[in-house]
Parts: sequence; structure tokens; C-alpha cells
Amino acid sequence: MTDSNQLNEFELIHPFPCGNFKFALFDFDGTISLIREGWQKIMVPMMIELLLQTPHHEDEPEITLITKKFVAELTGKQTIYQMIRLAEEISKRGGTPLEPLEYKNEYNERLLKRIKNRIDDLEQKRITPETMAVPGSIEFIKQLHAHNIQCFLASGTDEKYVLHEAELLGLPPYFAGIFGAQDDYKNFSKQIVIDGIIKKYSLSGDEFISFGDGYVEIENTKSVSGIAVGVATNEAERLGIDEWKRNRLIAAGADLIIPDFHRTDFLVNYFLNQNH
Repeated sequence: MTDSNQLNEFELIHPFPCGNFKFALFDFDGTISLIREGWQKIMVPMMIELLLQTPHHEDEPEITLITKKFVAELTGKQTIYQMIRLAEEISKRGGTPLEPLEYKNEYNERLLKRIKNRIDDLEQKRITPETMAVPGSIEFIKQLHAHNIQCFLASGTDEKYVLHEAELLGLPPYFAGIFGAQDDYKNFSKQIVIDGIIKKYSLSGDEFISFGDGYVEIENTKSVSGIAVGVATNEAERLGIDEWKRNRLIAAGADLIIPDFHRTDFLVNYFLNQNH
């Protein structure tokens, strides 16, 4: 490690060999993209609203705590899993839930209204992709691609939205595959994507690395003995570490915690060339 001041921003949890990987997996929302920043402010109130309509609900402060907890626990998985849980919670309180897919569609409609201006600004090129990206992430991916690293993207957000938003950020040329959630949710998961990459390219351990701000991709990567980098982005302020994310990523097995990719050159050099 060449610069201890730069390294102070990173937290090495488990030492790992660098320079061996040829394949990298990235989560999307919160790891690369900030287009959907603040999605919890749409999902949680929608769920509270529905739960308060059930016959045997708790008071609003308690419902709020319960909802925030299960939304957080399921973050990183496909959105449908949060909606399945919502349906279960409605049933528990004597309500008659709709199909989870209906709740997912309602949530997507509400969220798309919130982020419409961001999408429009990107489509009309009133703002640059970097404005709606985690600091340094786009440049970091470009540099990995330039070093012949095969990059893949896997998201719990519906694939049609991921493909469009990745396009707006100029990402497709740098990825060998972009994957998102499907309505047939049992046939897609980040684990399925990772297992497919490992099998197709006959990879082992430190030949595979992942970057993500959720526990799912970290746990999935460690299950195949890969290197897991936790990106504990503070999405709202775009500066420093989100402590809640950090703690969750460490608990999931992250080998290294970084705030974002703003030290791009240092990070590329560290991951590709530096043994430690």
C-alpha cells in the first residue's frame, strides 16, 4: 500500500490477495447509480399506509418501526421480496392482501414519479451521468474494463429499469452482462448470476471480486470464496461512510469497506497491482 492517508478512508476487514481477479460483479443502485436515491422514502410510507388500513394494526410509530426493519432486512434482494413480506404483514393484521406483484407495480409507479426529473435530465443531457452516479464509480468501471477485467452488473431492481438507467449512465459498453429482477422472480437472483459466472469461466476464489452496498451480493460472493468489497455509500450527501451500511456489510462478510470510488486511480492500482 503506497499511501497511508488514502488508505485511511478504507477499512480492511480480512486481508486478501490482489491482482488475481479477472471478473468483477457490481450491484447497481447505491453502488454505481444514485438515480433511485431515496427510494425508501417511497416504499416505507406506502407500506405504512396499507398496514394502517388493516383491522388489527398497531399504532403508527410501532408500524413505522416494524416496516423500516423488514424493508432494511430485505434490501438488496429483488423488490418483490419486500412486497411478499408486506402481503404477509397485512394478513397477520387481519387484512386481505393483493398479489405482491400488484404492490410492486404500485411502488414502481410512485418511485418513477419521484425520480422522473432525474431521468428526464439525463435523457435530455441537461446533467452528466457522473451527477447521478456514486463518486468515481463510472471512471473506476471504465478503468477495470481497460485492464481487460470482465465486468457484470446485477440488480434487485426490475431489469427493464436497470437496462434503461445503465444506458443513461453510459455503462453498457463496459459490461459483459447486465442483469435485473424478473416478474418470474424465482428464476433470477444475484446468487444465480454469480454461480453462472463462476461455472462458465471455471473461476475459483480470488479470481472473482464483487462490489456492493447491500448484504446480498456480499454473502453470495463469500459463498463462492470470492473477494467482497462493501461500498458503504452515503447516498444523500455523497460523502463519507454510511455507518448503518458499513455495519451490515461487515456482518455479511465484506473483506474491505470503501465509502465510494472517488480515489479512482489509487483503487485501480490497489486492486490490480498491489499484493498484501
